Amino acid sequence: MADPGAFSQNPFALLSLIAAPAVMMNAASVLALSTSNRFLRASERMRAIAGRYDESQADDVRALLVKQLTRVERQAAMLLNALRAAYVAIGSFVSASLISILGAGVAASSLRALFPFLAGIALVVGIVGASGIVWACVNLLGATRLALMNMSEDAAQIHRREHLRVTSSRPVQKT
Repeated sequence: MADPGAFSQNPFALLSLIAAPAVMMNAASVLALSTSNRFLRASERMRAIAGRYDESQADDVRALLVKQLTRVERQAAMLLNALRAAYVAIGSFVSASLISILGAGVAASSLRALFPFLAGIALVVGIVGASGIVWACVNLLGATRLALMNMSEDAAQIHRREHLRVTSSRPVQKT
């Protein structure tokens, strides 16, 4: 583990020990905020699909909407997992910051022997936080993939309709 005497020789070591979790906590907070917004958008998308389903009479459109609804459900579950992971990351980085501050205080006191233990705990808690951010990002990538699949199907449906509209409005040529 780290040597408590290193902090008197290099003040940036102490600053890094305390500031790094704070910066990561800010990143996790921004991630949680954007994930919450995406979760709300998925909820709105779910309601829009339900409305389109109720209005549609065509079986092929209804089948497409059911497929998209299933994807939006999976997307919402992935976004919720990402949100949970971001919250774990925030809590971990707050804990790592507090443990680091406590460790810095211990390093300068007669309880110097506790420093390696506290530094180890801060490191483990920080790793949990970093893992939370990574897991949130993995879930966000999966949710994005599902959203892209739905958007591609919507675009393909519009292109098919436009093609049918254009081809049906052309006059038939007699030979």
